[in-house]
Amino acid sequence: MQAFHVTPERFDELPGPPEALPANGFLWVSIGREAFEARHGELQAALQRWTGAALVDLHVSDLANAQLPSHFDDTSWYDLMVFRRLAAAPGGDEARLTSVDTSAVGFAVFDRVLLTVHPADNAMRDFFVQRLAASADGPDLRGAARRPTSPADLMLRMVNHMVDGYLDLRRLLSRQLGTLQAQLLDPRHRFHDWRLLLESRNTLHLLEDLCEDQQAAVQEWIDVLAEGPAGADAAQRHERELLRVRSRDVLEHIERVLTHVRRLEQSVETAVQMHFSALGHRTNDIMRTLTVLTAVFLPLNLITGFFGMNFDALPLIHSATGIWIAVALMVAVFIGLSAFFWRKRYLGSQRR
Repeated sequence: MQAFHVTPERFDELPGPPEALPANGFLWVSIGREAFEARHGELQAALQRWTGAALVDLHVSDLANAQLPSHFDDTSWYDLMVFRRLAAAPGGDEARLTSVDTSAVGFAVFDRVLLTVHPADNAMRDFFVQRLAASADGPDLRGAARRPTSPADLMLRMVNHMVDGYLDLRRLLSRQLGTLQAQLLDPRHRFHDWRLLLESRNTLHLLEDLCEDQQAAVQEWIDVLAEGPAGADAAQRHERELLRVRSRDVLEHIERVLTHVRRLEQSVETAVQMHFSALGHRTNDIMRTLTVLTAVFLPLNLITGFFGMNFDALPLIHSATGIWIAVALMVAVFIGLSAFFWRKRYLGSQRR
């Protein structure tokens, strides 16, 4: 468990959870999932001291569940956001995607306390600790505070960072699927990597489900922000409006991710259909050629069969020129049928 004191002017890591909240700013408490399961009683008591309310038992179970889908819930004391991060997990070859890391990250957003429950690696916590520690004091050129001004602001930045982390995964997926599509549509090679194609399609389906859950969770958060407290002053309304702007930006990023995933799914389906259409077209070409050859040689078989009958009175059977007449007849039939089928474009290329 790590505790941080965040203000627009300072960012300090505390030696441990304090007995009381600081006079200004807010408190960010970060804890791994295993540590949360072991120390949730201690954490509940600390939250009771800081905010006057503890986590609901059902929400404690949600934060401890690593397989929970993205969702949002709110109470009178805090808001709960569970968001599944999107991170590439390449296996062996970095150019081939075999799985997607979708570990859940939980956020309990109080008025002046943010509790985050991370997977064991805590990579996102370390990233934001370094980022907030390196941030400049005071407002930037646009007049907005560089450090988060509230727990909800920090939560939205983390969620937005997780969504933007899809960019690397998107490039990897696009490159892999582009290679598979090129192999599918290459007429000179037979496609064999069906297992990788199936895994890629399953990954796209998983990402689509994840994005839909994320979209629903963020939309519920925006709806709660839109309601707002009845007696809020101008500063509170301004802060909530800024949170709504950030939330809509996060939602727009998720929608872009979802649109890209669906476009990739459609592209893969189209490539597979074109692959089988090309196979069917090639099979039709082969069957057409075999059919033409059969049609050409069928009259020749008829001629040889006619003169091969065991009768003594067949025409030309006793003539010295009979064999040459029969050969000339077969050559004429072969040339005539070949020219006919070529003119009908049953032989050779179908292009003109």
